[in-house]
Amino acid sequence: MIKARVSRIDLQFITPGQTSRGTLNSKPSWFFILEHNGYSGVGECSVIAGLNPEYPDGYEQKIFEIAEKINSGVVPSLDDLDEFPSIRFGLETALLDLQHESAGILFPSAFTRGEKGIPINGLIWMGNKQEMQSRIREKLDQGFRVLKLKVGALDFDEEISLLRNIRNQFKPADLEIRLDANGAFSVNDAPEKLKQLSDFHIHSIEQPIKAGQWEAMAEICHTSPLPVALDEELIGIINTIIKEKMLDTIKPQYIILKPSLIGGLQKSREWIDIAAAKNIGWWATSALESNVGLNAIAQWVFTLNPEMVQGLGTGQVFSNNIDSPLELSGPLLYHRVNVSWDYSRIL
Repeated sequence: MIKARVSRIDLQFITPGQTSRGTLNSKPSWFFILEHNGYSGVGECSVIAGLNPEYPDGYEQKIFEIAEKINSGVVPSLDDLDEFPSIRFGLETALLDLQHESAGILFPSAFTRGEKGIPINGLIWMGNKQEMQSRIREKLDQGFRVLKLKVGALDFDEEISLLRNIRNQFKPADLEIRLDANGAFSVNDAPEKLKQLSDFHIHSIEQPIKAGQWEAMAEICHTSPLPVALDEELIGIINTIIKEKMLDTIKPQYIILKPSLIGGLQKSREWIDIAAAKNIGWWATSALESNVGLNAIAQWVFTLNPEMVQGLGTGQVFSNNIDSPLELSGPLLYHRVNVSWDYSRIL
């Protein structure tokens, strides 16, 4: 019989993370630790306050209820956890880890054997102009040629000035710029702001306006000179028919998959399949998980042979992350076979 226990950690940001929704100094994650026949499986339930719809009301209690159920001999169906996307992801990945009887290996591949890396973008957190310029220079010096910049928290003219400065130094052929507005633009302001941003040969912009405004977002996608990627728009949509309807209505160029926010790996694959039938591109992004969640997402993504650079570079933002085989080498994320997991922070 599978035995389950639960652990929690408050991940501390090395540098406070600024987004258009505010500043993050720490964030919680819970872990299912499953054991069976001498093997263990670990899965992370990671939440971001204000984004995960299931948090905080009764959240921790639900995790402990699931652990108690497992200890009574009943493993809940993942489909019973659709209303708890991050918990579904945590249980799904803990079971996959346990199933493969090899610590931290959920999807054996050339990635987990250390033979190939996953190309990722460099993430530039919001800050003042000088801070952001310094962070951009650091990422470029590390070899990144795809940068994702958060926009919407600074004065817009400052953000335009920053982008102009980048483009004066780096041509589009040498540096791809992705933007993430986190819904910061108003419906009225978005068209003009997107027009100004298009001067800088931007690859795409995530969620220019707040989620839930399908008709307004559809108009933006139709008229925008920049390709639009949906991010928060996917959160909370469980029904397959509604997923289809949303994509048919808005017709975005891309969708962003954050498994902790949309129900895990199976549910993310469902979004990919629906989008592919409509010629909508995708990439996956971690949502401030520890290395446990990041590892699961990275291994899964690799098996899909993605065509695009992924957003999996958040493993270095916490001072108390869980030591793992994941390692960045320039713009590539690797799984080092000679490095073991150290779960001491959560055991």
